[in-house]
Amino acid sequence: MAALGWLTPRRRSATARSVLAGEAAAEAARKTSRELAENPDTTAGTTVTADSAVTADTTGAADTTGTTTATDDGAAAAEPPFPVEGDDRAAAFFDLDNTVMQGAALFHFGRGLYKRKFFQRRDLARFAWQQTWFRLAGVEDPEHMQDVRESALSIVKGHRVSELMSIGEEIYDEYMADRIWPGTRALAQAHLDAGQKVWLVTAAPVETATIIARRLGLTGALGTVAESVDGVYTGRLVGEPLHGPAKAEAVRALAAAEGLDLERCAAYSDSHNDIPMLSLVGHPYAINPDTKLRRHARERDWRLRDYRTGRKAAKVGIPAAAGVGALAGGTAAAVAIHRRRR
Repeated sequence: MAALGWLTPRRRSATARSVLAGEAAAEAARKTSRELAENPDTTAGTTVTADSAVTADTTGAADTTGTTTATDDGAAAAEPPFPVEGDDRAAAFFDLDNTVMQGAALFHFGRGLYKRKFFQRRDLARFAWQQTWFRLAGVEDPEHMQDVRESALSIVKGHRVSELMSIGEEIYDEYMADRIWPGTRALAQAHLDAGQKVWLVTAAPVETATIIARRLGLTGALGTVAESVDGVYTGRLVGEPLHGPAKAEAVRALAAAEGLDLERCAAYSDSHNDIPMLSLVGHPYAINPDTKLRRHARERDWRLRDYRTGRKAAKVGIPAAAGVGALAGGTAAAVAIHRRRR
């Protein structure tokens, strides 16, 4: 009977676990971004410039640096230049799945792990059901999330963080590199060109998210953090997957640590689950929005961009991706937070 409860929509606000997850993600993100800054030669992949990427915007909208922008229904409106050049108290936060990348990063990561025999066909079938459920229900249920989380954690328990990092690099090249939305990439580049930091914010593992951020030339990533001891996954999360309210808590924590003014920051997402994060900043954008987010954005006069052509891009279940997001490795900083809280 518990399965029937999965179909009951529920709203979830920030909890102690989501705050813990957000703080862990923020501390891990700052640590990895410092490492990237100290070792810039580790950045790989091809950087797509704003000039070349903006041609993928099928609505004909100019990028955010222009003085005129078009909404998703084609209505043009004058806007002041944005992002603001040299505003070091502003930053941009980008959701990953279906915002920066077509599909879910963890779905692609799971394909790579399956190819490398990390789990069996029966596990693949279970993940497929979990994603199908979310596409139908569109909401997360605590019991469902716990099942997803435990399934994913059991896959990587006992594996080394370095092993998953190395595999993640390979999987990015195999499945993800060609799935970046050029239009969204142009928006991120506009912030970078203005001298601002740009962060991914995702339920995907912090290691996977960091790989993607590095390949795109971004500042870093906020992602789901799982505990590791001596470089080995323990099978426990630090807090919970970075999803919904936890994302907002991560952005809030990072902004406080970086001295950012959230009213001057921007956030970009495709999902109504990220409304808490979008509502934190002064410049929220709905990118390839789902129906609920599109309606919410129109009601609040948020700006919209849609880079999809023809039929809408298939949505991959966020909770399922968040569950596999338990593959995230816990950095030493994140584990320290976890132990302090205990």
